[in-house]
Amino acid sequence: MSQKKRINLALQGGGAHGAFTWGVLDRLLEDDGIEIAGISGTSAGALNGAALKSGMLEGGHEGARENLTWLWEQMGAVRDIRMPAWMTGAMPAPGAVSAALEASVPFAMVDAMTRAVSPYAYGPFYVNPLERIAAQFHYDKVCSDAGPRFFVGATNVHNGKIRVFTGDDISTESLLASACLPTLFKAVEIDGEHYWDGGYTGNPALFPLFAPELPEDILIVHINPLVREDVPKSPQEIQNRINEISFNSSLLRELRAIGFVQRLLEDGSLTPGSMKRVHVHMIADDVLMRELSVASKLMPTPYLLHRLRDAGYAAAEGFLQTHRDDLNQRSSVDLAAMYN
Repeated sequence: MSQKKRINLALQGGGAHGAFTWGVLDRLLEDDGIEIAGISGTSAGALNGAALKSGMLEGGHEGARENLTWLWEQMGAVRDIRMPAWMTGAMPAPGAVSAALEASVPFAMVDAMTRAVSPYAYGPFYVNPLERIAAQFHYDKVCSDAGPRFFVGATNVHNGKIRVFTGDDISTESLLASACLPTLFKAVEIDGEHYWDGGYTGNPALFPLFAPELPEDILIVHINPLVREDVPKSPQEIQNRINEISFNSSLLRELRAIGFVQRLLEDGSLTPGSMKRVHVHMIADDVLMRELSVASKLMPTPYLLHRLRDAGYAAAEGFLQTHRDDLNQRSSVDLAAMYN
């Protein structure tokens, strides 16, 4: 039997678009030849990582797949009303659904309120809807030394620095902190400090995956499109692009640093072993994600979540067919082309 491919996962945040990552993970977990050694997640990526790790320790790869399905059912993808495959062809494309959500009265009301009303204005009526989900994870498994090493990123409101939670520091509060959009949710207090969404400082953080005991390969599941050809003009388009650029900037900085170190290793400027060699891979569907917007991130529907899941599954299948042999051998991403 061939040796397993050991990899690390870097899971981006992006609200309900994290259902794309659900599909990617579902496909990877079907492959018994892949071993997930480390996971770094932010926001929805952190929730996906927690579901994967706790499910894996309870029931192996199949347990992880079941736990991910449970997570996204809780987020809005109710299995009972999922349409059969033959019916989805008659439904609008995901981009049309996103556009309809963006034009809907409920989204317009939510959008207006988040711009004009602070989450602190709700007083005793304030509720973080993610808390009921995050509180149900089995933290003895999420925080365990067994299974993949797990890292959760959040942004310190006071100093603007990233904090990476791992081991026993991971809790309901740290997952909520990692997913705390400040226009929607109150800052999450942990150990006397306050935290916002980790995407501002690491989406996701890659540096925890440089630990010597972890493999060289980092597979990024990317759900925020890097490139949009058209100039945003409407208020919604402008806000959406600001959101995407903000949540991609920290990742691009880390990829630029990785590329710089790899060049120094290759030309002999650094002594082999003085810095870790890193192989970078990426699974994405920018064509699909460019059709979507912040509306579909904030207003999940079962139909859209399952379409995103299916797109993620297909993207992972395509990656494995094309780049499986690259794992543990070389990068399959042209870093210079990505960040230049």
